[in-house]
Amino acid sequence: MSARHPATIARAVDHELVIKKSRFITHVAPVSLPEEADAVIAAVKKRAWDARHNCSAQVTGALGERARSSDDGEPSGTAGVPMLEVLKRRELTDVVAVVTRYFGGIKLGAGGLVRAYSSAVSEALDLATLVDRRVLAEVTITVDHVDAGRFDNVLRDWVRANDAVLGDSSYGAQASFAVWAPPAAVSVLVGEIAEASAGTVAARATGLEKLVDVPRGHCEHGGPVASHSS
Repeated sequence: MSARHPATIARAVDHELVIKKSRFITHVAPVSLPEEADAVIAAVKKRAWDARHNCSAQVTGALGERARSSDDGEPSGTAGVPMLEVLKRRELTDVVAVVTRYFGGIKLGAGGLVRAYSSAVSEALDLATLVDRRVLAEVTITVDHVDAGRFDNVLRDWVRANDAVLGDSSYGAQASFAVWAPPAAVSVLVGEIAEASAGTVAARATGLEKLVDVPRGHCEHGGPVASHSS
């Protein structure tokens, strides 16, 4: 699995742009499958049934390998493709953009339409919270309950400093913690846990890897936003 993957967005965003009296209302949303993207487009069309156009673009797949666009009645190549190019240029996937146009009576011309639809999507994405996707490896740490609080703090500090996330913790006969770490940092974690415990606690790499969604600049306890098995 490649270590570099396109990002996505955390939640839906709506934005309106007015150009020469035409209203361009953009709805961008995170999706997992083309079918989900199609459902978002259908919902916007139902809601904005009285609009002249509901143009769309979508990119899905872990590597952004699936892409579609629609001009929805605008001159060919003036809406859907420019919208799609914005998504690709931003290196995003699992996202759909729908731009609803209410015609204001002034024609924009082909170049004007390309700029309008591109700007509408770009401005909406500027408002979105981006979610980075990283391939992370699972490491588990099991400790006695008396040491659980100390190691919980150690792991919280470590994930913040190493672009990792804490996974699930469990409390049975012993306390067990899971960390999803960049593969290159696994040996570092193993060494630091051994040092912190004077060799009495071992961090164990399970061999599992996942594509984990992490809000940009946000690596805290509570686990990933979503994960995809490798």
